[in-house]
Amino acid sequence: METGLMVTAFGDADLADVAVRAEERGYDAVWVGELWGASGVVQATEMACRTDEIGIGTAILNVYSRSPAVLAMTAASLEDAADGRFTLGVGTSTATAVEGLHGMSFDRPVRRAHETIELIRKFTAGTGDPVDYEGELLEAANFPSIETSVPIYHAGLGPANRRVVGRLCDGWIPHNIPFSRLEDAFEEVAAAARERDREPDEIAIAPYVPSAVSDDPSEAREVLRRHVAYYVGSGEGYRRAVATAYPDEADRIADAWRAGDRDDAASAVTDEMIADLGVAGTPEEARERLRTLVAETGIDHPIVVIPEPASSDVTETTIEALAPERS
Repeated sequence: METGLMVTAFGDADLADVAVRAEERGYDAVWVGELWGASGVVQATEMACRTDEIGIGTAILNVYSRSPAVLAMTAASLEDAADGRFTLGVGTSTATAVEGLHGMSFDRPVRRAHETIELIRKFTAGTGDPVDYEGELLEAANFPSIETSVPIYHAGLGPANRRVVGRLCDGWIPHNIPFSRLEDAFEEVAAAARERDREPDEIAIAPYVPSAVSDDPSEAREVLRRHVAYYVGSGEGYRRAVATAYPDEADRIADAWRAGDRDDAASAVTDEMIADLGVAGTPEEARERLRTLVAETGIDHPIVVIPEPASSDVTETTIEALAPERS
């Protein structure tokens, strides 16, 4: 079973240290996010230079703050730094981040994702021919393509964004789509792929798998309760995704969160939801749950994500327990 790890700092270790450790523990890839405070590109570069075999991926770089040309150059450079181990993960991010942090209009995010990925593909085709592109939002002219074979994954959440995955991408990074609904959600990807004469089975399913492992299973579940409550309460797209399986619960969580009742929001996350949205429990329970998820849902590459509420002990235990050499 291939397993990735979303790299976050914990204790005195920086991200590159965690990546080195993940490689030693048998993880197949490390992934780095980017929102605010540090550049995911710089962090991924350091990881690439400090490791030898493990895959390096971005999960995710948003399609607003860097132009398609910059993303293409970044992908080519990281592919070189990583000796062919890099995967470019992109997504639309959220209106809060794009408008509040980057000062840009969150205009037509699905179209922006489609045209950005399409342009990256053209810029990295390696033919040497000039790239001429005129989209509804983006355009480019008279610059030759560069040559790189970087896979592109997209964190498409809603149906329209999932169609972008099917049309253009090598992989899909879903987040907060209940695992029991993952196969149905992938059908949107598959249908779009078939329309482009692409083979759906060649598109990797690489979801975030929020994970918390502790000798005290109630502690692990509480970490996931707070994680789910945060996403359902603060992001409408995430609420809708969770509501595909748990509409009443999602509404209760969102209402409590928006009223400022964080504890009530977390309490509204049921054990059934935790099992359908992540992995929580003792080391043995968590390893078995992760194996079952991969066996029963068509997941190709689970990305273990340790939620921010986790203590250093829970983080440490989770990384060790879910390492492929242990699983």
